[in-house]
Amino acid sequence: DYVVVKMIPDNRLPPRHLHSVHTGKTFAVIKWESPYDSPDQDMLYAVAVKDLVRKTDKIYKVKTRNSTVEYTIKKLEPGGKYHVIVQLGNMSKESSMKINTVPLSAPDALKIITENDHILLFWKSLALKESNFNESRGYEIHMFDSLMNITAYLGNTTENFFKVSNLKIGHNYSFTVQARCLYSGQMCGEPATLLYDELGTGVDSSAEKNSRSTDVAAIVVPVLFLLLVTLGIGFMVLYMRHRRLQNSFTAFANSHYSSRLGSAIFSSGDDLGDEDDEAPMITGFSDDVPMVIA
Repeated sequence: DYVVVKMIPDNRLPPRHLHSVHTGKTFAVIKWESPYDSPDQDMLYAVAVKDLVRKTDKIYKVKTRNSTVEYTIKKLEPGGKYHVIVQLGNMSKESSMKINTVPLSAPDALKIITENDHILLFWKSLALKESNFNESRGYEIHMFDSLMNITAYLGNTTENFFKVSNLKIGHNYSFTVQARCLYSGQMCGEPATLLYDELGTGVDSSAEKNSRSTDVAAIVVPVLFLLLVTLGIGFMVLYMRHRRLQNSFTAFANSHYSSRLGSAIFSSGDDLGDEDDEAPMITGFSDDVPMVIA
């Protein structure tokens, strides 16, 4: 013998297993299960989103017959804090959770330029990679002095640079730049941090490296220039000597050129010596021999 028992659904039970699937900068995907398995009719859920920073509420309605429900909450703010409540439309018991959206990214290419009595912080505009950021919101700058172990708020700006003065020689500073915090400093962007190490000289390490590279260039460039000038003079001297030898040989060849043979004739020293030996020596004339003039 057996008996079939069908339980009566209790619509006063809360949704089960409420959790966050994915959280972005302006949205959050949440998921839950129905109060009981295999609903036989559409169920109406109320999703209440409380902004813990702005102190505002929004309510969304979701109607479905699925046992597992996935819902995307949109139009959230980067770096925000929210309290999400899900319950049936008849205001039954609720399930709740807290979510934090992803903050805005840190500014890129933060660097320091050292001037005579101050430094300048430079960075790329955050609007280049964050569509949710408006330049009118601006940036805020903080400074940490490791020697004094204190953090100071330097101010905010809507530009992409900031001037910092009155730095003490021998102190090491860390500067952070981030999207300006909203509503009592609760909605901030990720900070970009850069270390400024004076090493007791009043110059940060990056500027010192640049100065060293400049000094090396100031030495190497003149040396290379002198080498090039010396090589140029050497090639010029060799070229002039080559031209002089070529001209001398040409003149010598032209002086021994035979138009009858069509070539230049050169004789060795031995041949000249033999001709001198075989030729009779000319001696003085005798008074007995008459001189004939033809």
